[in-house]
Amino acid sequence: MNSYGSLIRHSGNRELFLFLEMAILSQRGGCPLHFHVEGLRGTGKTTIIRAARDILPPIERIRGCLYNCDPREPHCPQHCHLSAEEIDALGRELVPMPFLEISASAKVGTVVGTIDLMRMTDPNHPEAALLPGTIPQAHRGIVFVDEINRLADTSPELADVLLSVMGTKPGRLQIEESGLPQLEIPVQVSVWAASNPDEDPGSLEDIRRQLSDRFDFLLEMGRPDSPEIVAAVLARNSGAGGKNPPAEEGSMGQRFAKWATLLPQIEMDAEIRAIVASLYTKFNLESLRAVEALQYGTKVYLARQGGQRIRVQDLLAVAPAVLRHRVEPDRLVEILQYLRGLSQRAEKQTAAAAAVAAEGVEGAREGAAAAPGEVQGKVGFWQRLREYMSRQLEGIFPSRRGQRRRRPGGGGGAGGKKEDGGGGPGQSQPANPAQTSVLAPPHQARPLFEIAAQGSVFPKTEEGERGPNE
Repeated sequence: MNSYGSLIRHSGNRELFLFLEMAILSQRGGCPLHFHVEGLRGTGKTTIIRAARDILPPIERIRGCLYNCDPREPHCPQHCHLSAEEIDALGRELVPMPFLEISASAKVGTVVGTIDLMRMTDPNHPEAALLPGTIPQAHRGIVFVDEINRLADTSPELADVLLSVMGTKPGRLQIEESGLPQLEIPVQVSVWAASNPDEDPGSLEDIRRQLSDRFDFLLEMGRPDSPEIVAAVLARNSGAGGKNPPAEEGSMGQRFAKWATLLPQIEMDAEIRAIVASLYTKFNLESLRAVEALQYGTKVYLARQGGQRIRVQDLLAVAPAVLRHRVEPDRLVEILQYLRGLSQRAEKQTAAAAAVAAEGVEGAREGAAAAPGEVQGKVGFWQRLREYMSRQLEGIFPSRRGQRRRRPGGGGGAGGKKEDGGGGPGQSQPANPAQTSVLAPPHQARPLFEIAAQGSVFPKTEEGERGPNE
């Protein structure tokens, strides 16, 4: 049996692996994504899709509910009117996420629902009741439609059912049987489809454009591109490649749990949303589903990659799958070139901002290294400034220690007369304010800390001495 972990990855099938896991992640978060993969016969499309059952996470449902009712939001006719206490009394159970298939020869009754013959023929309590079909039983899970191009051509009524199921998220399903009330229920299923585009009746978008547009993504399945890849496939199919580690599928469950926590945290900023919106008008896209799928698909892609902030290059990773079945090839090339140009411009802006930030950090480091010397230089400046001012004041107001104040014109020495109001020996007389010259600076005084050290100018003194900057 082909387990998911044993499948060989190569450039031709890498896109299918990626979007398959994105679809599981999105369905786990409560929003279905639909994809359609096209490729030549024998390239492994169906094998990979069916092997994905190994990595499907479990879901919780009301015990025994055929419609897979979520205990928090029951929707089926049997449980939708029950209270939380009544649901708890019925019990809950964990079951694997549903994975059901619809073949090209399926009947409408088996896909949608029909009369439950077992309950109708019950000898003890016969009653008329509906038996849910494939789609209602796949609620909160996966529906796989192989060779969907044949289904759209040979069974148009089933194609119409898929149109109703995939038209909205969640979709709607109407079950009708003669003699029973009409039942309309919501269904949350992720539709996966595969086809061979080179076979009749042709590709799906040529047969039913409405159904093709319902798929969020169209994937291309390629052939292995090297003999080594083919040899690895042959070795795995012959059993020579060994068995997978038992924890392979378990590790995928842990990854899905991690990705699921990231998905609600990812928000698209206004700039990126404006770019997505501009694609619709700039390139005249026909369906709004294109930009809706691009916006939400990019969020799921980024969560799957473990990122947090959406960039233009993330749009580029999803855009081909979103637009292949919605625009002509030449228009697709134009759109991708447009997005690629925006991505390159954004990368240049980011690189320039990073360079500026790096220069700022380096300058801060150099400043931190030079800080002790600068502090010492500033301290030395103020020391020199104090010494300079002291010398200038000494010249203006000479020291009078051991001297007496003389009258103008009075002689020096011990025989001179004392000033008015004289004092005793060894004491100088107080100066007369009216006879004291007032010396003032030419400008208003400023605190020393407001004077920039490198911008200060000190005049040359009479003795040729300069200020503290020398």
